Amino acid sequence: MHIIDLRPEHERLIEQCAALLVEAFQENWPNAWPTLDDAREEVHEFFAPDRIIRVALAADETALGWIGGVENYDGRVWELHPLAVSPAQQGRGIGRALVTDLEAQVAARGGLALWLGTDDENNLTSLGGVDLYPDPLAHLANLKNLRRHPFEFYQKLGFVITGVVPDANGFGKPDIHMAKRVNPQ
Repeated sequence: MHIIDLRPEHERLIEQCAALLVEAFQENWPNAWPTLDDAREEVHEFFAPDRIIRVALAADETALGWIGGVENYDGRVWELHPLAVSPAQQGRGIGRALVTDLEAQVAARGGLALWLGTDDENNLTSLGGVDLYPDPLAHLANLKNLRRHPFEFYQKLGFVITGVVPDANGFGKPDIHMAKRVNPQ
């Protein structure tokens, strides 16, 4: 496996990345990119100068997964969005390699940190389906992973939970925020 920048002229890889986005999110986040056209539009948005898009390729040059970065705070902080790995390839280190690569890309651009939001729309954690008000931080302090929510994947990579947005995706469907310093000053 190797990781490269995805470029507008990589038409075949763009199609594969769009398909990966639909496939990777359809089970737990089906409304994120419900169609290939929606996913293709998302991929094309990453060809802007304030974005990073990297793709992991197999030996035969097919896309195994991809990751995006979005510049925030004048380049000091970048949002990790999205990370898509083929479900058939998950658990093989591809996501880890993509995140590590994005960290290096952000640090090389002078970024200090990465942040991400990881939604719980299907009660995958103890925060899902719950009214987090009036004290969302108390609920967050007792966060439990009930059904393979990806927040633990990110914790293994050094991300820490920095907050929660209750009802971000509808009542009882929060967005868990996480961050990691990538370039100590």
